[in-house]
Amino acid sequence: MEKGGTSSGAQDALKLRVMRAVQANPGLSQRELARDLGVSLGATNYALKALIGQGLVKADNFVRADRKAGYLYVLTPDGLKTKARLARDFLERKREEHAALRREIELLSQEAAEAGETPGDTQSKKAHDEAGRRQ
Repeated sequence: MEKGGTSSGAQDALKLRVMRAVQANPGLSQRELARDLGVSLGATNYALKALIGQGLVKADNFVRADRKAGYLYVLTPDGLKTKARLARDFLERKREEHAALRREIELLSQEAAEAGETPGDTQSKKAHDEAGRRQ
């Protein structure tokens, strides 16, 4: 997760998820954030430290309702811009994956038809076709 550098899609996806969660609930502890994201506490700590180091998230001290010290994580202006860019890039990747999956389904359907196999449940196919038309 280097600033300005390239990082893997998985790192960008985690970065985006952390930034969304921080924006939605700045007072979450790292443990709560890890639980909500379904990742390890270590991965959450690593991601937050990277985001803070890049100037995308700011951590301020505060006292929680249970009188324990905590951090308030806030997206910086650069963080908001980066989050928007990551969301756009993630959406584009997902659209490409969706298109590739649709092509694969079509190819498999043709192969099954050529082999005389009947594709699965026609109701599921109809629902899938309708969903595709709505996009």
